[in-house]
Amino acid sequence: MKRSILAFVAVIFSSIPLNAQRAQSPAAAPSQAQSLIKNVQVIVRYKSTPTMSQHLKAIAEGGIIKADLPIINSGAYAIPASSVAKIASDPEVLSISEDRPIHAMLDLTAAAVNAGTAWWVFGLDGSGIGVAVIDSGISNVDDLKAHNSWGQSRVVYSENFIHANSAVDYYGHGEHVSGIIAGNGTDSTCRNCERTFRGIAPGASLIDLRVLDSNGNGADSFVIAAIQRAIQLKDIYNIRIINISLGHPALESYKTDPLCQAVELAWKAGIVVVVAAGNDGRDNSFGTSGYGTIYSPGNDPYVITVGAMKTVGTPQRGDDLIASYSSKGPTPIDHIVKPDLVAPGNKVVSLLAPNGSLQRSYPSNLVPLNYFEWTVSRANSTNYYTLSGTSMATPVVSGAAALLLQAHPDLTPDQVKARLMLTTYKNFPKSSVAYEPTTGQSFTSYYDAFTIGAGYLDIQAALLDNHKFSGVANSPLVTYHPGNEDRSGSMTLVCGPSTICVGSTSSVSALFAGGLQPVFAGTSLWSAQAVWSNQSVWSNQSVWSNQSVWSNQSVWSNQSVWSNQSVWSNQSVWSTQVQEPSGTSLIRILGEN
Repeated sequence: MKRSILAFVAVIFSSIPLNAQRAQSPAAAPSQAQSLIKNVQVIVRYKSTPTMSQHLKAIAEGGIIKADLPIINSGAYAIPASSVAKIASDPEVLSISEDRPIHAMLDLTAAAVNAGTAWWVFGLDGSGIGVAVIDSGISNVDDLKAHNSWGQSRVVYSENFIHANSAVDYYGHGEHVSGIIAGNGTDSTCRNCERTFRGIAPGASLIDLRVLDSNGNGADSFVIAAIQRAIQLKDIYNIRIINISLGHPALESYKTDPLCQAVELAWKAGIVVVVAAGNDGRDNSFGTSGYGTIYSPGNDPYVITVGAMKTVGTPQRGDDLIASYSSKGPTPIDHIVKPDLVAPGNKVVSLLAPNGSLQRSYPSNLVPLNYFEWTVSRANSTNYYTLSGTSMATPVVSGAAALLLQAHPDLTPDQVKARLMLTTYKNFPKSSVAYEPTTGQSFTSYYDAFTIGAGYLDIQAALLDNHKFSGVANSPLVTYHPGNEDRSGSMTLVCGPSTICVGSTSSVSALFAGGLQPVFAGTSLWSAQAVWSNQSVWSNQSVWSNQSVWSNQSVWSNQSVWSNQSVWSNQSVWSTQVQEPSGTSLIRILGEN
């Protein structure tokens, strides 16, 4: 018995100071760690029902009585770690156990990225951090209200940029995204609840900038206007993050794309911009097996571009796999290494917009009450909904950034990006296969830099990391060095002189767990069947030349561009099929149903 008590004391003195030392930060984290050192939560079991004299002994050692537990002859105390050994020496004490925290089961998303450590060890919840959600709007629901006697909404500002009357979400996408960022789980916290749908930063404030209508349609101009407003409101609401879970195919260089230029301005204004990669990872239209399908503005090297993982129904991340629909890099035209990292995005449960059209279009995504409550009812919840896509992975990273900035408010956007990337989880298989039963197709994913970026978001590791960087954290450019006809060419990263090149040409594995080479496993963007350009050459069928097809911007064709020598353009060679089909939005939400 004494050996087990001494072992418990040893754990207290060895592990808690170590964690506190690793978690140094100027804000909430140190004070939380110090409080763990000062007081430990214990349950002391006595040989008989404890009397007041036993409780007074704990108080005399600087303890606080939390609960009298006569049913198990025990008392629960918060006591200084230095007093545990003395209390254990009392002959009336039978055993001392840690008073372990009991919580409703985390939903899979938060568990996979270690969000619980931020909440329960560091005491972080995103409070004081403003996150601008540029999406289809946000409704006033319980999970987005503050936990206080007034219960005021944490949606502190709302504006509509689509010429409608309200910024409320009549579609359902923005509501879902907002819940992943900052839902506090109010409507899934109950006596019978066994699962709580809590967002990553459940205390953060939200700035609702609506750019999509009730059908999920919008335009670049709406998004750019919303980004502009976020920059203007930055100091008023402490907007440190912009979440953009929407986009469109990258049809021009980020250097000229207005949407990319807007996100860069926000970044340079001190706002972390987190963007969805896209959901075209299964697209083999160009014979690239989904490579080169990153959406705008996720193709911009400044922003944090996020791909989607599948939790495969368990809270442990060790068995998680990439979602085969998650768009892959490098970026079209500019050949930037993207995505930057991946996060859970498949079958994510989050908030249901009360008046959203998505639930009417896809009623099968409604969440049954018995998924998170002990009940025999087969009814569906009126508060929660399930969606999948890189749209859902993006707010996970936005929430993580909010926690990191609450702990370290002096971090720049580049430092946030670098820290999140450098601390990712990198233990992946070499490949995985996804089967689509509705079509009978199978999709093989390779875990290379263009699929998983730096790796899987790990909030705990990011909070424990103390490195600071100077310079910028632009995602690197990749260049191709042609090899033999068996596609054995190589690629290297190109980083600017002031860039935090997280990874390098000599040690790619330092950042990118899967390396660059596996992109050649079955297909290649730069193979005997492809054409190289300063920017990009795309075709729905083929672009072919006995010599070269060259462009300073891009060459586009619905069928073929042929030449015995070369096709040249200072801007573009376009076919008539460049624009989106009639009736679809130029801005696409990046959520799969």
